[in-house]
Amino acid sequence: MPPLGRWRSWLVLGGRGSGKTRTAAEWVREQMESAACSRMALIGPTFADVRDVMVEGQSGLLAIARPEERPSFEVSRRRLVWPGGGTALLFSAEDPDSLRGPQFDGAWGDEMAAWARPEAVFATLRPALRLGRDPRMVLSTTPRPIAALKQLLADPTCAVTRAPTQTNRHFLADGFVEDLAHRWAGSVWARQELDGELVDDPEGALWTRDQVASARNAPHVVAADRVVVAVDPPASMGAGADTCGIIVACASGHGHQRRATVLADLSCQGLAPADWAACVAKAYQHFAANLIVAEANQGGEMVRAVLRLAAPAAPIRLVHASRGKRTRAEPVALLYSQGRVSHQSCFRDLEDQMCRFGAAGFQGSPDRVDALVWALSDLILDQGPRPSARSL
Repeated sequence: MPPLGRWRSWLVLGGRGSGKTRTAAEWVREQMESAACSRMALIGPTFADVRDVMVEGQSGLLAIARPEERPSFEVSRRRLVWPGGGTALLFSAEDPDSLRGPQFDGAWGDEMAAWARPEAVFATLRPALRLGRDPRMVLSTTPRPIAALKQLLADPTCAVTRAPTQTNRHFLADGFVEDLAHRWAGSVWARQELDGELVDDPEGALWTRDQVASARNAPHVVAADRVVVAVDPPASMGAGADTCGIIVACASGHGHQRRATVLADLSCQGLAPADWAACVAKAYQHFAANLIVAEANQGGEMVRAVLRLAAPAAPIRLVHASRGKRTRAEPVALLYSQGRVSHQSCFRDLEDQMCRFGAAGFQGSPDRVDALVWALSDLILDQGPRPSARSL
């Protein structure tokens, strides 16, 4: 259903098979059959896409129309004509200049994120939407991190509807969703193509999605010589409190050959000190850790006291942040670029925070990243040269 309220653009973001094309086609059908629009623009990545998907596809305009309201497709003139006289002209995004001259009271653009030159298309389409009282356009697409899509999401006159593939699974082939979910498990591709999420690498972030993917696919530490549980305690508790970052990691090797594996992200939000300390103690026991590392800037010795009550026998090391968060994180980001850190599985919230941290506009506390930095600093960066023997 179209969003309520005043909007100029309606962005339908969805995964594969989520129904975004059908949604946009139904809107066009309703506009043309009710005579709310009489001159529509249909735009796809290529003219073949417009014909095969938007017009003649199983979710296209010809398939969804009632027999008495079905438009005729004049292929040679590249247009649809409805019984009531309304027309829809077909355009390819490969030729933005073809939109110069015509004028419309509505438009539908399909798979906009796959257009070769989306900015050029919008530059000619928007001035052409000048007929009627309220010309609007609908854009249906699987998201990709392109500038044109980000501009739409930031536009206050653009309404957004999101639809993951999962919500439409009952109308798809048996096993389709499960098969792709299994093949793309934990990847950015799954979030983009199935969940319909815009997954981006903001400019200035210390980590990229490619680095995170490489860490997930890198060999894991097998015979660890050290396991730590790192904690970034929150300053308060409750619904509005920061998350308590809890990261478990291990390492092995010597010198520049030393490598680490992130074993778990057990971060929790809103808990009282005794409760998050209990989570830390449980992780210490479960992973047979050697040490608990905790930042003491938000509580000092109180942090040690709370952890001591929860894990009486655990060695506890308090660390104090004397440098800025980005300065502390940069050497750890370098370890990732050197291929010295692996992730045992997909840690979605941690990896999202990593790939936003350091970018302009980053908000909130980088609690998970802080805990990660303390863990990897203890395991690799703070491990000085070890004693060795050599023959003379």
